[in-house]
Amino acid sequence: MTGTDPAGVPVVITGELTGDRRPGEDQEDPRIAELRAAVTVLRRALAALPAELADRDLAEEELAALTALLSGPAPSPAALGGPLLRLAATTGSVSALAPALGRLRAAVELFGGAGGR
Repeated sequence: MTGTDPAGVPVVITGELTGDRRPGEDQEDPRIAELRAAVTVLRRALAALPAELADRDLAEEELAALTALLSGPAPSPAALGGPLLRLAATTGSVSALAPALGRLRAAVELFGGAGGR
């Protein structure tokens, strides 16, 4: 693209202009971004947990399942409900994980409710 600078000198403009994108073009769905962030927060909280957690492997598998769901189009609330329920069952009694689990649930609810309710 060509144009002129403020002094009227011709210039070649390369790259993308600010505000030149159409809405939604090359932009991640904010719900997916929040869910991805919530999964990361819970994964880090789980990794930092010094206590023995009997179902740690299952919780990590469910976090991996959620991550896999985020690689395509926006997942349905029903698809998110199973992993959320299993994560709540495996980590819900650990108070140190409650804030991260709460954020995950709130992120799932952005898709229309926990488990499609």
